[in-house]
Amino acid sequence: MVEIKVDTSEFKGEGSDVIKELADLLKEKTKAEIETSTNSIDIKGEGKALTKAYVRVLLRKFLHKKELKQYFRVIIEKENVLKLREKKGADEEE
Repeated sequence: MVEIKVDTSEFKGEGSDVIKELADLLKEKTKAEIETSTNSIDIKGEGKALTKAYVRVLLRKFLHKKELKQYFRVIIEKENVLKLREKKGADEEE
């Protein structure tokens, strides 16, 4: 069983609705079990489709769809941990 954690600690300023939409998207696309906590989304499942690279692509597509790509980026923090990090200088552009 593969376990991937998405750290949303810097992303929670966007609101719980956006995090819920992200969790729903991940559940739909990966067909895995999703657990949401205050600072993370845990993805547990099996199969070839559940990889860090695929989850990273899904996160990047979600950011683009919600027009948040200029404010956040997806980084690989540790083994099986992805983080939605706020881009430096994103607040200074406006």
